[in-house]
Amino acid sequence: MRLLLTNDDGIEAGGLHALRDALLRIPGAEVMVIAPDGNRSATGRSITTRRPLVSRHVTFLDGGEGYAIDGSPVDCVRLAWHRLAGERPDVIVAGINHGANLGDDITYSGTVGAALEAHHLGLPGLAVSQNARDANLGFSDEGGYDFSVIAAFAAELVTRGAEVGLTAGTVLNVNGPPGPVSGVSVTRFGKRVYEDHLRRLPGEAPERAARHGAAEPVVHYGDAERIAIYGVAAGHHDEEGTDLHAVANGRISVTPVSIRWTDAARIAEISGDSLDHAFNACAGSAPA
Repeated sequence: MRLLLTNDDGIEAGGLHALRDALLRIPGAEVMVIAPDGNRSATGRSITTRRPLVSRHVTFLDGGEGYAIDGSPVDCVRLAWHRLAGERPDVIVAGINHGANLGDDITYSGTVGAALEAHHLGLPGLAVSQNARDANLGFSDEGGYDFSVIAAFAAELVTRGAEVGLTAGTVLNVNGPPGPVSGVSVTRFGKRVYEDHLRRLPGEAPERAARHGAAEPVVHYGDAERIAIYGVAAGHHDEEGTDLHAVANGRISVTPVSIRWTDAARIAEISGDSLDHAFNACAGSAPA
């Protein structure tokens, strides 16, 4: 069994190496590591399209080898699929993320984004995340991380494969609680309650990055300032059966993830006649 291990915290992250150690203990497993060369948290399913990627061969302290990529976690999965490290992987494993990926947060997560790429490739995908000891379900690193239980559990999921629902085209999102682990629950996604607010920061703003140039100027830029809206701990709806509820109560959550985006229930509610009226109303403004 050939495993790809990647993450969004970077190839030097402790969570990745804890999971690598656990995966290497699986009999017959071959672990290839292709991971970003630095932190790519909250990059979701982004890919790098407008420049070549840079790949650097790395050697780990135990003599193992891997590749550090200056792109996104999904780039790493695509490179593995296109045989950067030899034969294609059989399973995609992403993590261990430093911090939770629960509820609404998963759409932002580079860790989950990498695992979701397995769905497109027809492979099993596993995203693994761990809360910090003293962070509750927040985003801080307070208290540091204990990856031992979640790493061993993730390796056991890979070993058991179809028995635990880790099958081709299926993605499991796994999160470890911040404190002692009392068990495991199969869950659905819960609801985050975000407390973000705009904060104006002192200091000079960096120069604007160059973007696509227009033939003629269309925008005049004024003064720049530094602003922030993220980084405030989010709350959640404490609803039984959700991933947030399970982790808040000391249990590992395992949530099957689907990316079939079509809202089938809404198709019948959208009137074809109304769409035709909308099109006809704007058709006269289209160039001949």
